[in-house]
Amino acid sequence: MKTFFDNFIALLRRWIIPIEDPTALETVGFIISAVVGVVFTFLYLYQFFYSFVSLVRKPLSYPDTDQTKRYAVLIAARNEANVLPELLKSILGQTYPADRLHIYVVADNCTDNTAAVAREFGATVYERQNKALVGKGYALEFLLNHIREENETLGFAAYDGYFVIDADNVLRDNYVAEMDKAFSAGYPVVTSYRNSKNFGKNWVSAGYGLWFLREARQLNNSRSILHTSAGVSGTGFLVGSKIIERNDGWRHFLLTEDIEFTVDCTLHGDRVGYCHKAELFDEQPESFRQSWKQRKRWAKGYFQVFRRYGGRLIKKSLTFHWACFDMAMYIMPAFILSTVQLVSIFGLFVANLIVYHQLSLTLLNCLLAFFEYGYGIFFLLGLFPLITEWRNIHCNKFKAVLLFLTFPIFMMTYIPLAFSALFSRVEWTPIAHKYNVDTTAIEGEDITATEEPKAEDKTDD
Repeated sequence: MKTFFDNFIALLRRWIIPIEDPTALETVGFIISAVVGVVFTFLYLYQFFYSFVSLVRKPLSYPDTDQTKRYAVLIAARNEANVLPELLKSILGQTYPADRLHIYVVADNCTDNTAAVAREFGATVYERQNKALVGKGYALEFLLNHIREENETLGFAAYDGYFVIDADNVLRDNYVAEMDKAFSAGYPVVTSYRNSKNFGKNWVSAGYGLWFLREARQLNNSRSILHTSAGVSGTGFLVGSKIIERNDGWRHFLLTEDIEFTVDCTLHGDRVGYCHKAELFDEQPESFRQSWKQRKRWAKGYFQVFRRYGGRLIKKSLTFHWACFDMAMYIMPAFILSTVQLVSIFGLFVANLIVYHQLSLTLLNCLLAFFEYGYGIFFLLGLFPLITEWRNIHCNKFKAVLLFLTFPIFMMTYIPLAFSALFSRVEWTPIAHKYNVDTTAIEGEDITATEEPKAEDKTDD
């Protein structure tokens, strides 16, 4: 064993690290840190400008409409009988004319009474069982195909637009009316303000909640103010029937079908609008295990989207197409740059220890600087929504501040999970939801589980 180890060290010295001065490794590490830091700052400095815009400009408002457009609300639900009722109540309680809204639910691979619950509230329900093609994209495709068959003459044009809403969501009573205003203003796709049911439960739910608030107010809001394109984020968006017709239904099936849809719209020149007054409440995971699996799927989905669309995004970015550049930066480089820097510095640190039998304080400081820089960046990114959305964070305010301090840690866990996603197979699996509450309960912080999910249902979206 000693001979093998000596030979390994000799090989490192000769081929991998053909240098005698150990400070050379430290110099390489310092250069890598500096270059990646500069590139990262250069690529993402514009997002701080977005944050500044959100502080000095009010969100856009849209003119009133005659409220004559017909909309279909699409809900993909898998074993969501526990939380679906409150969503359906919030849709039926909209200020928008009820005869202009039609609710469609796809009970996707359900083993509970989701379909029966949806029918009790007057929804049109289609049941789907397919263990091979699993995921929200396939459920939406299935549902839209049935809507086209149901409306033989007009097809997808039977409705002016299609809302995509998750089963665990709850809507403000003016949600559809406000989205109708933005849609009528000319946007072919509109996304909304995404808030959280359970922000204050723990550091995991708060991490999600703060990120979605930032995405809504600092990113999508600023994009709309600056007349560029916003981004769809999973739930709470409206798609015009012309785009559904162009796509022949729903054709986005990657692990992050929402990001794929947004990129496809961007490449087609469709500007995604943002409606700040349309507020939706979403339930966030509370266990780190759930969060890890869900965000690992997201990271894998980002890689898939970049692999399929990245070349076209970059090509159009070079023609000064800002929305394409913005979307390219959103889906990829942060993960890659951070991973390259961390792995490189750590590798040099270990190599220095093996070859020269000493700890490099310089390389150790580079590693510490990486985490300090990351914490500082995410501290600032989280601070903006904490300030601007203070009134919309529904939990004890002292607790909200404490949870904010954990936000950078939550975000930095993306680095190992993204690295893991690169080298592992990731599949879509559902997540059990438990908070069947209305907006009044959320605002009053009266959030209790209506039913604890069964052990076999505790899987991750």
